[in-house]
Amino acid sequence: MDLGIRGKVALVTGASAGLGYAVARTLAGEGVKVAINSRSKARLEKAASEIEAATGFCPFVIEGDISQDETPEKVVEAVRDNLGEVDILVSNVGGPPTGFFLELEKKVWRSSADLILYSAIELTRAVLPGMEKRQWGRIIYITSVAVKQPIDNLIISNAFRAGLTGFAKTISNQFSARGITINTVMPGYTKTERLKGLAAKEAEVSGKSEAEIYAQWAEKTASARLAQPEELGALVTFLASARAAYITGTAIPVDGGYIKALM
Repeated sequence: MDLGIRGKVALVTGASAGLGYAVARTLAGEGVKVAINSRSKARLEKAASEIEAATGFCPFVIEGDISQDETPEKVVEAVRDNLGEVDILVSNVGGPPTGFFLELEKKVWRSSADLILYSAIELTRAVLPGMEKRQWGRIIYITSVAVKQPIDNLIISNAFRAGLTGFAKTISNQFSARGITINTVMPGYTKTERLKGLAAKEAEVSGKSEAEIYAQWAEKTASARLAQPEELGALVTFLASARAAYITGTAIPVDGGYIKALM
């Protein structure tokens, strides 16, 4: 299937590893001109080299902490100057600190809000005018299954990713008639560095091995396994495509049947 996005320009944040990397690699494989962002230049350059080896396209690398004021706008400007206007925005960030409510200080909540919610809002503010002018755009936010089925020790993620989902739905109502689709995807337990960190912490608390923790998580899914990052990358790439022009305002799980709700 021709996805109709060859030559389009995409910005993927949090793309030096994990889900963001998988999305960037899949988009590059479809002929999209990809820019990748994270806080580590060394990791970005390594990711870019691997993507080039796999796809023949070397992503444009932009180091920067998008949770900081003005960085989202500067990142988008750098993409515009080097690749052109952003046609596809994939907003992705690492997970915030884990813990229960009274364990988490006010400053952690505030920094997490900047990371998860406000960075996405400011990236969107920076790309929307160009998309509106061209009457074409794709915005995809990577959130979590915790949006629909909160996870007890991920209270910060539960709160701010749900807020981002509300933001996405609201602006989809305002911009979708202008050729701009806006969706969120909700990954479940996926084999990434972030999940390894969560497993290590859970193992320390419970006294179980990391392998046992992975097995417990897999048992919570109808598929009885954990996801691979490229499985989420495939969905995001389809949502970014010309073929997905009538899909907007949705929150789609990629969770192997973890969420038990009907809708």
